[in-house]
This record gives sequence, structure tokens and C-alpha cells, in this order.
Amino acid sequence: MTERQEAARDAVMTRIGQAIMLLHGGDREEARNRFGVLWAELGEDGDALHRCTLAHYMADTQDDPGDELAWDLRALTAADGLAGERAAEDQDASAVRAFYPSLHLSLAADYLKLHRPDAARLHLDQARDTAGGLGHDGYGGGVRAAIGRLEQRMRER
Repeated sequence: MTERQEAARDAVMTRIGQAIMLLHGGDREEARNRFGVLWAELGEDGDALHRCTLAHYMADTQDDPGDELAWDLRALTAADGLAGERAAEDQDASAVRAFYPSLHLSLAADYLKLHRPDAARLHLDQARDTAGGLGHDGYGGGVRAAIGRLEQRMRER
């Protein structure tokens, strides 16, 4: 990748990060608007890392559980493409593997909201099964804890 391509890639990640900050700051509507503009710019064939990250967070801006599910499925599809790209480039696949527990956890929560417990259980199992790819840091601990909380909620239903 050339320096120019790398700079453009970093600029997109910066814009995604700015929208994520809006989301975490409570401005879901503005975050959703910015994610929408970025998604239109990226297109279906845009960088898989950008599409995965953007779709994963865009899901969190949705009011309708069906729309949230659709965005989380887009994120998973992009992650699968990302895994293929990184494998093809012979890069470290551990970064890609770290996406999967969170993506499957989000899908499990989506399916639970949509009263589809079998699909929720399938993705929760996949989240747990892929959690070995997480680091032993704040992010990994947070995802593992969220998996445990969702498992508890499902047992209580």
C-alpha cells in the first residue's frame, strides 16, 4: 500500500472514529447521519475494515431491532471479507479474529430482541467459541463480560 493510500485509509478511520465519539456522547442521530454518508462513500466494495467497523457501530444507532440486525449482518459479512483479505496479504490474522466475538455477541443480542432465541443461542455460542482470539486487555475483558451477561439474561428467560 502506498503512503497516499495509507493516508486516505487513516482519514476514513478518523472520520469513523469521530462518528463513534458522537455515538458514545449520546448524539445517535448525528452519528447515524455521518455513518450513512461514509457508507455511501465506501460503497459495497470499499475497504472491508472500514465497512466492518462502520456497520458494527451503525447498528448501535438504529431504533428498529430489524435494522440493527441488518447492520450487524453487514459487519459480519465485511469481517469475513476482511479475514480473506488479510489471509491473502499474509498479515497477522489475530486482529481479524478479535472482531468475531463482538460481532457474534451483537447478533445474539439482536436476535434476542427479535424473539428468535435459537438464532440468539447460535451466535452467543459462536461469540464464546471465538473469544479465545481476544487479548487479555480491557477490550477482551469487556467482551467476555458481555458474553457472560447475555448468557445470564438468556438463562433467566
